[in-house]
Amino acid sequence: MTIDIAGLPADRIVFEPSPLAELGVALHALTEPGHHPGLHGWATATSAALEPDLADRLHEADFLWQNTFSDIFTPFAGVPGDGRTGSCLAEDLDTLDRMDDERFVSAALEFTCCHLYDAGTPSPLVDAASRARARETAAARGPRQSDFTERLLADPGSVRTWIRRLLEDCDAAFFADTWRRVRVPLTADARHKTELLRRKGTAEAVGAVSAAVSLSEDGSTVTVDKLTRGRTTATDPEVGPGVTFVPTTFGWPHLVVLHAPGWRPVIQYPVHRPELPVPASVELLRLRMEGLAHPMRMRLCRDLARSPYTTGELAVSLGITPPEVSRHLAVLKKAGLVTTRRRGRYVLHQLDLTVVARLGSDFLEGVLR
Repeated sequence: MTIDIAGLPADRIVFEPSPLAELGVALHALTEPGHHPGLHGWATATSAALEPDLADRLHEADFLWQNTFSDIFTPFAGVPGDGRTGSCLAEDLDTLDRMDDERFVSAALEFTCCHLYDAGTPSPLVDAASRARARETAAARGPRQSDFTERLLADPGSVRTWIRRLLEDCDAAFFADTWRRVRVPLTADARHKTELLRRKGTAEAVGAVSAAVSLSEDGSTVTVDKLTRGRTTATDPEVGPGVTFVPTTFGWPHLVVLHAPGWRPVIQYPVHRPELPVPASVELLRLRMEGLAHPMRMRLCRDLARSPYTTGELAVSLGITPPEVSRHLAVLKKAGLVTTRRRGRYVLHQLDLTVVARLGSDFLEGVLR
């Protein structure tokens, strides 16, 4: 996924936490605890403390944050301005109120058109084909989604009021206390990245966001290593040029990129913590999965998991020639699955058990990123 920032001044790159964006990923963590094993305690305690009425209303709208991250949680990217976020939830919600109905409805109905997200299709409010597609997809998703879609298309204003009230009630029930706790590390992280940007340049600041985010050598393109494909520009005149980077404490392992046409690009990234693994690249995951898929290499790994072996020993054990063993070992080494060390005149190969043990987690984090 790429963002074109060619010619973008450094002062148009913003690092700031957003209470509304953080509430969005917190709601996602409540709804999909399997994505966030480190938050099980918080999610269980928070869910148990919810009043039944609020829990029911959250269930009624959870498609806004469960399977997709609706862009209504980053309204500063959808209205003309400098991409600055609110200092409190009320300020972010006030920005959301300034968003026009067409844009709001399109963002709220993302769950009906995920495959068309970066196509720049017209809003269902004004386009009959988009409206019919939204209704059809919502009906296939379920009665809650269908009812929400019909209400939103018939009366956007009342639904907007309903959503704001829902998010304000979340703030009163649990998020205000949560935001007071997480705001300090989020602000510190944003301040640190801003200082890197000022002192050492864009490449250093972007590289500090995540191992999965990088800047091209010519400084023109930000690349986010995700399985999702998409591209956008940071110089759209509709909302003003710029990119906003939003740190999150709840988001890991997700690395969310807002890349809808006509919106300011946003990258919401997990704040680094020592206990979090460095994300494996999509290419490395592919090499490892392909490397282990071959039957002979699986047999090879069976031996190498037990003890270090030379190429000759492996050839005898597997009943193949040493050159064939070397070719299979080369594939496993390229994928980082096998280590090699020398002992005298012998070269010994062994499976890296730590890497293999993390393969399932790396794969899951990669597809969720």
